[in-house]
This record gives sequence, structure tokens and C-alpha cells, in this order.
Amino acid sequence: MRLSVVVPCFNEERGLQQLHEALSTVLAEAAEEFEVLLVDDGSSDGTLCELRRICSEDTRFRFIALSRNFGKEAAMLAGLSQATGDAVALMDADLQHPPELLAKMVELLGHGYDQVVARRTRKGDKPVRTLASRLYYRVINKMVDVELKDGVGDFRVLSRRAVKALLSLGEYNRFSKGLFSWIGFDTAVVPYENVQRQHGETKWTFGKLLNYGIDGVVSFNSKPLRMAIYLGLLTTGLAFIYAVYVILDSIIGGVDTPGYTTVMVGVILFGGLQLVFLGVMGEYLGRIYYESKRRPHFLVKESSGDTPVTVALGTEALEHAEFLQHVHSHPESTAK
Repeated sequence: MRLSVVVPCFNEERGLQQLHEALSTVLAEAAEEFEVLLVDDGSSDGTLCELRRICSEDTRFRFIALSRNFGKEAAMLAGLSQATGDAVALMDADLQHPPELLAKMVELLGHGYDQVVARRTRKGDKPVRTLASRLYYRVINKMVDVELKDGVGDFRVLSRRAVKALLSLGEYNRFSKGLFSWIGFDTAVVPYENVQRQHGETKWTFGKLLNYGIDGVVSFNSKPLRMAIYLGLLTTGLAFIYAVYVILDSIIGGVDTPGYTTVMVGVILFGGLQLVFLGVMGEYLGRIYYESKRRPHFLVKESSGDTPVTVALGTEALEHAEFLQHVHSHPESTAK
């Protein structure tokens, strides 16, 4: 079996040599044949120079350099679209995803699974972050149409069938955790202890995590819109009850002074609700806007090898990936 390993890289210059050494050792035992696709997601340090050096010295390693920072989702998609293996692994470049797990994951894939997922513990995380994560997953699983598990990320091995399913999804706003769950197929889980980052600092700030969490909520359902309707009906009902109370109080007790506080509270309450509703609708409209543009997920400025890198969407990306795999599996047909 040929295994492709896709590794998105963003400002990982200091750790790439260690990553190369670790993968070279592990993959030689995990698969009969392998390739590693290193995707530079617009790094601002010397990551691209280091990728050029590694790939020139080891032909089992290839790189793709995107024209700017498009985000991890786009980098993963770029790697998946160029993978030629019978199975494809996704992992981070910072070695927080232990490469030694790949052998066990590949073995499980051969037992009939289409996805083998590594699930990390929360050991070493800050208590506040652990609590927020658990709360988030408890809430989001009550809202979205797919099941998301705490500790399960992008570290996984996919069969070619699962890769084809992912590439066939042409949506622009991609939330990979949800997409992995949405395509289904038989899935095995491999637990592992949390590993602290060895080089550099995490790219996930609180703001990025918050935006990622919002993506998870709105990418797989329209329940926030339905909740806005329910909240609007509830508020209208409470306002009606309060109006009845004010009228009865005026009839029975008379009017003493104008209700300045009541007016201000009502204006602020209803104004805030209107802004929330507009924000929810605007989020969905914005996603429709981006989807309608049909822009590519990424642009490539440089890559190793002679095969052109596709930037197509949906079925076109799938067809290109199948072509690449066919070329690699049957080089004699291409030569003719």
C-alpha cells in the first residue's frame, strides 16, 4: 500500500528538520511505499527555503507553496487534491501529532475502516480552555446535524474512498471536523496523550478559536435562524404580557409619572435582539455570497515536481486527484 502524508506548514522553519527525520523513520515501517506532501500556507519565515532543501535531498518528500496564507483548511485541501496514495494521512507539522501512531492507524485502516482518527486527551491544557472546549462540544452537538467529539482533530488516516468523498464537496466555507463526520464511513479511534508543542507558539489565538467555533455552528445547520424565530416569539409574548400589565395597572392605580426606565429598557432590549437577529441572518447571507463567487480555495505560487497543481472545486478537483493517482499507478500509460 502506498501512503500519502499531508502536512500543512505555517511558520514551521525551526521544526521541519525534526519532522523530516521522524517521518522518514516511522513511515518506512508503516507503509510499503510513501510520500509526504508539505504545504506551505504563506509562511513569513524561512519555511519555504527549508522545504526546498528537504525535498531536493529526499525525493519522497514534495512541497506545495501557496501564494499567501489561505488558512489550514485550504492547505489541507491542497494536499488532499495532490495525494497519490491508496491512503492519505493528515497531521500537523509541530509534532503534537505523534508520527509513531501512524503505523497503528494504517494497520487499522487495513481492517476495513475508511477513517482512523487519533483522539488526544486534554492533559497539559489550561483548565479554562479545557472547560470551554467541553462546554462547546456539549452545546454544538445539540445544534449541528453531525456528531463532533472533543479531542478529535485533523490527525487521521483516510482511505482513498474517504478522500474522494471529501474532494467531491465543493463548498467554499469548509469546516473539516464537520466534513469528516458528515461523509460517514466506518471509523476507528486511537487515543493518545496530549503532546506539548516543541517549537514556536500555537497559531490558535482566542479570536481564531472563537471564529472556528462559530464556523462549526453555522456550517452544518440552520438552527440559529430557527432559534432567532423562537426567541423573537418569546420576546413578543413577554412584551404582550407586560403591555397588558401596564394597561391594567394604569386603569386600577392611575398614572403617576412617565416610565422613563421602562421605555429605555424596552428600547435597549428590542434593539439588542434586532442586532442579534441581523447578525445571524448576515452570517448566513455572507456565506451564500462567498459560495456564489466560486473562487478557488487556494492559489499556488510554487511546487516541487512537474505535475501541475489544480485549484479546482468539487468534481473537478476529484477528477484531477483521480488522474494524478492513475498517472502514478500506471506510468506506462502516460508514457504512451
